Amino acid sequence: MAGHSQFKNIMHRKGAQDSKRAKVFTKLIRELTVAAKSGLPDPDMNPRLRSAIASAKAANMPKGTMERAIKRGAGAGDEADFVEVRYEGYGPGGVAMIIETLTDNRNRTAAEIRSAFSKHGGNLGESGSVSFLFERIGLIGFKAEASNTESMFEAAIEAGAEDIESGEAGHEIICAPDDLNAVRDALEAKFGAAAAAHLDWKPRDMVPVDEEMAGALFKFLNILDDNEDVQRVVANFDVSEDVMERLGG
Repeated sequence: MAGHSQFKNIMHRKGAQDSKRAKVFTKLIRELTVAAKSGLPDPDMNPRLRSAIASAKAANMPKGTMERAIKRGAGAGDEADFVEVRYEGYGPGGVAMIIETLTDNRNRTAAEIRSAFSKHGGNLGESGSVSFLFERIGLIGFKAEASNTESMFEAAIEAGAEDIESGEAGHEIICAPDDLNAVRDALEAKFGAAAAAHLDWKPRDMVPVDEEMAGALFKFLNILDDNEDVQRVVANFDVSEDVMERLGG
């Protein structure tokens, strides 16, 4: 009986991992399709598509899956037409949030986002209601093994980056939105393909969140992450490392 129970637990974990992987792939496929549709289907001539391909490769997406998504975006077939919609509001603890989506049904997505906010003590606002609390930036990511900290720092500054953070997880380079492609191209010429490169939002100020509120906030973030229409969520919360460890455990 114990062995059977253990087997069920293993299969449950594998099922959860497969489900998570499928959701990640669904979001990446949408981005690949929209990126290919927004410009040429050639990544060398389409920076957004190049970024989408880098993200898909980082997630170990099969090459065939990527190619089919790009072909759909380039006009092969009568696939659903995805549009970009941004939502803004305040989550648990007064945390400001920006939610970027790709959706083929605005009404469905709006209803789901609004429901998530209301069920978790948040408040969905109008466009522009919290974006002033964030700075629009270009964000480029490289894996840790791409370069040592000093070389990456020097190259990033020389390329026109504004800031860089390096650690065990990798290198994160911040630049002005208009400089994203130029900085990415300069760094890729030295260190190879970036793991990620896209426009993002950087909080101007952080909101401290205690353990009780952090638990509610993370549940809310998980709900948003599970929504296939949601591509990216940015929030200005600050949770201490010990609280993160306790909640993670």
